[in-house]
Amino acid sequence: MSIHVRAPATAANLGAGFDVAGVAFELWNEVEVSEAGGAPPDPDHLAVQAFSRYTDPRAWTFRFVDRIPRERGLGSSAAVVALGLVAGSLAAGEEPTADELLAEGVELEGHADNLAAALAGGVCLTWDGRIARIADDLPAAAIAVVPPQRVSTAAARAALPATVAHADAAYSAGRAALLGAALAAGDPSLLSASADDRLHEPYRGEHAPHLAAIRADLPVGALGATLSGSGPTVVVWAERSRVGEVAVELAERFPDFDVFHLPVATSGAGPV
Repeated sequence: MSIHVRAPATAANLGAGFDVAGVAFELWNEVEVSEAGGAPPDPDHLAVQAFSRYTDPRAWTFRFVDRIPRERGLGSSAAVVALGLVAGSLAAGEEPTADELLAEGVELEGHADNLAAALAGGVCLTWDGRIARIADDLPAAAIAVVPPQRVSTAAARAALPATVAHADAAYSAGRAALLGAALAAGDPSLLSASADDRLHEPYRGEHAPHLAAIRADLPVGALGATLSGSGPTVVVWAERSRVGEVAVELAERFPDFDVFHLPVATSGAGPV
């Protein structure tokens, strides 16, 4: 018996939706789990730990295909946890809901916004252990601008201050409301207006100086730019009709970076 599962890359926050909003992208990690016969699984591997939430991983062998860049803010760890959760539940013959999978995996992943999108697909909000998939797509095309350097999520989280000014909190709350309205209405102009934040992006900008550079000189056809999760990847939101032009310009401006279009994934982690 073998089980083949895939899980998507994700971008969390989407600007001001700090620790709440996330989107899944068509960039997939995979695992094939087979009944034991090979090397024993690494008990420290996140997918193996997630798998063990449902059944004993020692009875299985694991073969991974990794496509999501690690420590770039594209949810690689969330995808790995989602792979293990879904494969483990299938091996155990269980059919948990996305909320139940989230509850099992959030302690391992640590970031519910990434894991929620990886499990449910589309555009999601998560709070208090709940997932709401609020849209199947975004009102703009997403272009990832991925630098060569890595940034650990723990280091990026440690850079955040314990308190922020009331004015900054109010500013981000307003942008978060605009983000929700943009997603609900499918309105590109509202998404453009929402693409700023004062809760986390200013403090993580040291590891992603290209965010400020892109915002200061947006390509024609770009609606805005946001940090992907804790960075250092930046997502540039572009008019759908000009996504190719925007991607070409960004690739020319950042020749040492990987620049590519990321369509929204219409499904979350599941069997292949």
